Amino acid sequence: MKRTGAVVLLSAAAAGAVIGYLLDYALTASGRATFTPAVTLPILLIVLGVFVVAMAWPIRQATRGTSTARVNPFRAVRVAMLAKASSILGAALGGVGLGLLGFLLTRPVVPSLGSLGPLIATVVCGAVLVAAGLLAEHLCTIRKDDDDEQPGGSDPGLPDAGVTPSHH
Repeated sequence: MKRTGAVVLLSAAAAGAVIGYLLDYALTASGRATFTPAVTLPILLIVLGVFVVAMAWPIRQATRGTSTARVNPFRAVRVAMLAKASSILGAALGGVGLGLLGFLLTRPVVPSLGSLGPLIATVVCGAVLVAAGLLAEHLCTIRKDDDDEQPGGSDPGLPDAGVTPSHH
């Protein structure tokens, strides 16, 4: 599995910003009020970040030898994929918050603090979720063995890489 790159995160944030801006634009063009996320959204983003790091911590302990538990590779991959998804989700929701905030700040009327607060909190907590997801992804990294670099031959039951088995 490849690590989450900056291009993916920036693309998710940019797409979220465009969606957030266009959402508010469409709402105001149709005569409705602008969208403000619920106050619980930033709280849920923080809780998800803590949960992802808490899931990755036992894997880190097992891979570094500070725990007697064995690493279940399937669990490590699942947690790593959850961490990757969390960082992309955090970037996208942070981008949506930026788009909504950008729309409000470009209006001639000064927005109230009641509508800016949840947007700023969503952007900040989205960035925290990105950081937590990247940290959890790093915690799930398993060190390479010396025999991972050698093609074949490391397992007595497997043939070497350049040798084709005989079918006589």
